[in-house]
Amino acid sequence: MRNVKEIPVPSKSAPERASLWRHGEVDRLVTDLNRDGIVMLPDILSAKQLRGMQQAFAARLRHMRWNNFEGYSKTEPYRHMIEDVLMLDQGFVDLALHPLVKRILNSYMGTNYALTEAKGWKSLPTKRDFHGWHGDSWYDQGAAIEIHKEVKLALYLTDVRSGAFNFIKGSHQQRHPYDVKRAEVKNLPMSELLEVKGKAGTVFMFDSSAIHRQGFPMLEQRQAVFYAYHDPSIPLREEDVSYYRYHPLLLNAAFLGDLSEEDCRILGFGNKTNFQPAFERPDGPSLSYHAFCVSHDARIRMLRVRDRAHAIIKRTWRMF
Repeated sequence: MRNVKEIPVPSKSAPERASLWRHGEVDRLVTDLNRDGIVMLPDILSAKQLRGMQQAFAARLRHMRWNNFEGYSKTEPYRHMIEDVLMLDQGFVDLALHPLVKRILNSYMGTNYALTEAKGWKSLPTKRDFHGWHGDSWYDQGAAIEIHKEVKLALYLTDVRSGAFNFIKGSHQQRHPYDVKRAEVKNLPMSELLEVKGKAGTVFMFDSSAIHRQGFPMLEQRQAVFYAYHDPSIPLREEDVSYYRYHPLLLNAAFLGDLSEEDCRILGFGNKTNFQPAFERPDGPSLSYHAFCVSHDARIRMLRVRDRAHAIIKRTWRMF
């Protein structure tokens, strides 16, 4: 039996929304997270916050990043990636540090966690299963005895009616996270499948060791943001170290007023555990990158020649 969860966006005011979790709601949500590995949050973003986040995110999707043009990065066919969303809008920081989010994390993980990643992407329409069943393998499993906890917080910036987040309830903390092989898929307990459809503004949290995937087919583009919270002192897997995936967060000073000591810890202020001085990715840029650089350099030189020619013409006309 498939569970399809669609979260409506309530019309309650901010004070009314706050009262939902001030009186015993946190205990219920933590119980759900412990039992199922996933929990749907009540409406914790105002309409104004959501609009600002949507607009800032959409602005970065207009162009691929290039030279002094901000934009998205593309390393796979079906997703446009936006790194470091905390730079974009106040709402992204407010969501990461929301009191309800912190209370759930404190109950589920203790107080040694930090926000280690904040990124989002636009998933393009496709009928391919390009992001199959898996648990998120972020830590060095060879050095690990226990199954380390990582919680991800997800936000839909668009309505999601297809290609929704799929999650096997109760599959968290069972074994070290891994990519599920095709032959193993038939053995997954599909009676525990949760398909998270919802409107823009839907927020949920899940233990990333659980088996999950992006659903398919995706009939319309989807925009979503995912935050990762884990203990930054836990050794990372080599792949993520070499890629520098969990670099210290990039932050916008304009959004950092009124931070508590706990907020500073969660954002990693002063924590250099995973900082790599003078980091350079080992694979290097592609040939197409070098071709673009040569073309761009030639364009800049031609613009300078044009400007000089215009200046000479102006001086010549002034002599007559």
